[in-house]
Amino acid sequence: MHPHERPAGLRATREAARRGPDPAATDRQHDKGKLTAHERLELLLDDGTFTEVEPFRRHRATGFGLEDRRPHSDGVVTGWGLVHGRTVFVYAQDFRIFGGALGEAHAAKIHKLMDLAEAAGAPVVGLNDGAGARIQEGVTALAGYGGIFRRNTRMSGVVPQISVMLGPCAGGAAYSPALSDFVFMVGGIAQMFVTGPDVVQAVTGERVSHDGLGGAAVHAATSGVATLTYEDEESCLHDVRFLLSLLPANNRELPPDQPSTDPPDRTGDALIDLVPADSSRTYDVRRVLAELADDGEFFEVQPTWAANLVCALARLGGQVVGVVANQPAHLAGVLDIPASEKGAGFVSFCDAFNIPLVSLVDVPGFLPGVDQEHGGIIRHGAKLLYAYCNATVPRVSVVLRKAYGGAYIVMDSRSIGADLAFAWPTNEIAVMGAEGAADVVFRRQIAAADDPAAMREQKTKEYRAELVHPYHAAECGLIDDVIDPRDTRPVLIRSLEMLRSKHAELPQRKHGAPPQ
Repeated sequence: MHPHERPAGLRATREAARRGPDPAATDRQHDKGKLTAHERLELLLDDGTFTEVEPFRRHRATGFGLEDRRPHSDGVVTGWGLVHGRTVFVYAQDFRIFGGALGEAHAAKIHKLMDLAEAAGAPVVGLNDGAGARIQEGVTALAGYGGIFRRNTRMSGVVPQISVMLGPCAGGAAYSPALSDFVFMVGGIAQMFVTGPDVVQAVTGERVSHDGLGGAAVHAATSGVATLTYEDEESCLHDVRFLLSLLPANNRELPPDQPSTDPPDRTGDALIDLVPADSSRTYDVRRVLAELADDGEFFEVQPTWAANLVCALARLGGQVVGVVANQPAHLAGVLDIPASEKGAGFVSFCDAFNIPLVSLVDVPGFLPGVDQEHGGIIRHGAKLLYAYCNATVPRVSVVLRKAYGGAYIVMDSRSIGADLAFAWPTNEIAVMGAEGAADVVFRRQIAAADDPAAMREQKTKEYRAELVHPYHAAECGLIDDVIDPRDTRPVLIRSLEMLRSKHAELPQRKHGAPPQ
């Protein structure tokens, strides 16, 4: 070949690799409502910024006809590009080639990409659309997964890891997303399960569809595996871009600030009416968060799982914060097993990546019940407690209304290390509600009274006046200030700005041993 012809030959070979070995496979992918790997990368990354790594890699396996099928890329596209001008490493499985199944060469490409991301200190996004391990390659394919899992774990808390589920993900393949920080799923095309419907039916006799076993809706609302779900790939990848705009590149950086046109001293008059003074009335805490956040914008994670706790990323005065808020609109905002696990994971993530924490507290306690106790609410509740106590990022809490018992302590109270704690004048910080406390403390007097109901009402008022009034915790130094609800946003912004240079010394240890 003449030297001048070589670039043209290179371009032709590269284009052929992009098209894939079978044009009909692209049509089949589109017929399923799915995009190709390169089409997905174009949606995720800034225009024209993708640099591919090892596009011509081929497997070297033999047997079962593999030696006659050696397409370029080996079923996964790897490389890096920019999202909002910042470097992101990405791999995208190509279902058109071996059904996206992972073989030795396929895994080696992902290993290399993850190693580059760790060295460069940049996030990793995996676009998953594969049928698990490549059976024809046997144990070497399984070992490839092991290498991915090891890197997922080593990079945990070092660079953000995001898994986007855009097709099937079965068996051991499901554990890499499970080790990620965020899991996005598109309904109708994505499923995740360790054992498929056929195996489930053979072993247990249960009949279930692929979506019924591991579809997006199941993992969003029941298992908690999915961070967010979407109806189409375009909206999903748009939100992945938005999430990346809120995250630091690695654990040595602060989250990216963004100039805000929303005045930092803006007061929230609407907050007076959003939260009813009557502690028995419900409200949606997300409306409170929208009133506090810059331009009313926030990114909620796992909104349909453990809905009694809201976890979200937002900006206050341009600074990214993680918000943990009890949700009175669901189960009255109690803490239960799922909520404790959800909050613990979110707090730990924010702490790992230098994201300050804001806790909006309105919690009547832990959910009582035999199922909760037997299910290990003590152990699971301790996970949230551990995560808060272990966090060294700036931590500010605001008691909006109720804050009872151990749940108040767990929700980042001053006693477990919150840097600043504020409360609205409607707060009720106490061991328990006044009615329940009166029943315990004055049980004998109430029982002996001529009119027990009147005595109970009298003692309830006495207890509330003595210990449940809005200023008792402030008098004890457990609240830094009782603030006007309308001033919450400027108070939070000033507090976080002051704490921006916070530095905490930790005891020398390999790592902690959180509750299991």
